[in-house]
Amino acid sequence: MARSLVIKVTAGADAPERCNQAFTVAAAALASGVQVSLWLTGEASWFALPGRAKDFSLPHAVPLQDLLDAVLAAGKVTVCTQCAARRDITMDDLIDGVRIAGAPAFVEEAVSDGAQALVY
Repeated sequence: MARSLVIKVTAGADAPERCNQAFTVAAAALASGVQVSLWLTGEASWFALPGRAKDFSLPHAVPLQDLLDAVLAAGKVTVCTQCAARRDITMDDLIDGVRIAGAPAFVEEAVSDGAQALVY
């Protein structure tokens, strides 16, 4: 059974340490061979737009853009449907490889065999 990790990050620039921690855990899990699905919700939704992760800065942390690139290269990144709608974010606005999906898709991933879920 493959191991997988579903990470929901609810914080953005409003809580930079919590936000960066979620991206760091996602990238570390991928590096150790775990399948990762990173869900961007709330203020984290903005990081699905070009240039937003590059503008994020947290001292002594790996740049968020580098972490996002690692997840996009080997994992899955999803923006919450309602969060996107509240911010007027559409599929046309997103970085290539990011999708928009809702709670049913999150639940399906989070309860699949071998999955663990974390919320930041």
